[in-house]
Amino acid sequence: MEKENSPLAVATSPGRSLVFFDLETTGLGQSCEIVQLAAVSGGHSLNLYSVPRCRMQRGAAKVTGFRVRRHRLYHHRCPVRTNSLEEVLVSFIAFLRMLDRPMVVGHNIRRFDCPVLARALDEFDLKAEFQLAVSGCLDTLPLARELLKGHGLQSFRQENLVRIVVGISYEAHDALEDVRALQRLYDALGPTPEQVVRHSFTMAEPAPKQPPAAKVKAKGSCKAPGQHPLWKSFRQAVKVTEGPEGGTTGQGNATLITGNGC
Repeated sequence: MEKENSPLAVATSPGRSLVFFDLETTGLGQSCEIVQLAAVSGGHSLNLYSVPRCRMQRGAAKVTGFRVRRHRLYHHRCPVRTNSLEEVLVSFIAFLRMLDRPMVVGHNIRRFDCPVLARALDEFDLKAEFQLAVSGCLDTLPLARELLKGHGLQSFRQENLVRIVVGISYEAHDALEDVRALQRLYDALGPTPEQVVRHSFTMAEPAPKQPPAAKVKAKGSCKAPGQHPLWKSFRQAVKVTEGPEGGTTGQGNATLITGNGC
């Protein structure tokens, strides 16, 4: 008999929610910082930005369109509303709590996004709260490699998979657009519960080793002039409304759903 909290029981649970998430960061090194965190579950979405405490690497800035000028964050030359990294993480956990211990899904998250997220959660002593809010993590990169084996694909980058499998192009390297596209890709792939289990893991498990990267010197404070307490966003700046698919959509740059205590 399957234990209630076993991976297979979680994957086959009838009402189990999936949360697709993605990060945009200052670079690809081990000391990179989160600039954007987005998550989608059905019609519900979360999209938040934070001014990093280290420099944006040129390659990352070119690919993502993020730049920091005078302690303010710009995306493709447009200023975006930002919050402290701690507030972003607390909001993500609140979002997860609303969905009854969902499985967190992302592309190549075991090697990159989850280690970056885990380091940030550790910094603010939030890792235990995160782990209690989720049932596990699922990496769609090895999942797609298994499902599409023998199809002759040269690249398993998410944007390439979405173009081939779903038949659409989208604005890659924007975290919100990435997670929306990944949700559609996952639905099109239609993995079985057993395949999901094979590529699931927990934050407590060590990630595959990566070559060491040079440390980036941090500068300044996490609280930049363009940032503001997140609770003000909830009460003043963001109006949560019913979305076209029964979800919620926020007005402005942040799309927020609050959980208990926010």
